[in-house]
Amino acid sequence: MYQFDTRACALGEGLLWHPLSKQLYWFDILSRKLLTRGPDGPREWSFDEAVSAAGWVSRNLLFVASETQLFTFDVETAKVNTVVQLDADNPATRSNDGRADPHGGFWIGTMGKKFEPGVAAIFRYYRGELRRIVDGVTVSNSICFAPDGRTAYYTDTPTRQIMALPLDADGWPTGTARVHIDLSGERPLPDGSIVDGEGAIWNAQWNMGRVARYLPDGRFDYAVEVPARRATCPALGGPDLKTLFVGTARMGLDDPSPDDGVLFAQGVEVPGLPEYRVVL
Repeated sequence: MYQFDTRACALGEGLLWHPLSKQLYWFDILSRKLLTRGPDGPREWSFDEAVSAAGWVSRNLLFVASETQLFTFDVETAKVNTVVQLDADNPATRSNDGRADPHGGFWIGTMGKKFEPGVAAIFRYYRGELRRIVDGVTVSNSICFAPDGRTAYYTDTPTRQIMALPLDADGWPTGTARVHIDLSGERPLPDGSIVDGEGAIWNAQWNMGRVARYLPDGRFDYAVEVPARRATCPALGGPDLKTLFVGTARMGLDDPSPDDGVLFAQGVEVPGLPEYRVVL
């Protein structure tokens, strides 16, 4: 695994491989920055509040989740347009993990800024409507989707359980969530996740220095070691979607190494799925 970008993030998160521009976007949540590295080299943008996750609307237009809102952001003009407020009347929370679903909706989870138990939630924005999907969350993570669009995955990280939630034909929940991957008796804390072209989940595991792959039935397959201790979020991108990118964090480490907070990459055998477009 090699260093793809050496800008050390306090909390590198929200990796997005843009299928049109063919470049990676990610966030340093605590530094309130969006970063990218494309054919022209590294770029970054700063914001007035924490930003954490994004989907894509067009080649230049991203759909971004911040501490208090969902907005569109033009990477060429840096123009921001607010779409909807996000739990803005709850000062205890900020946005955390999020991803577009196969139906064109955008799921975004929040978390307690001080890890307050149960103060956060997971929301879905779809065609002008923002709906609360899961309540009583502490730290939302692992939002991703089965290839057929009929299952959403997510975790409340302290529970150490990745849940599977059935969806209807429009991508709204249609049943009760069940435990899909149970790590409650193990060390790993599940952070960000993606689903590959075979329907397997790749999960970044906080404090474990790895990304673990789980088969579609939830069984552990194998793990890819990451040089940094705090792996946060994976993405599968590159020309053939066979490059595994992994964000990491320096936050909370008394003795961070030069690798902590850096963004890493490695070739893998199974391709990912193109990130879905957000339909406004």
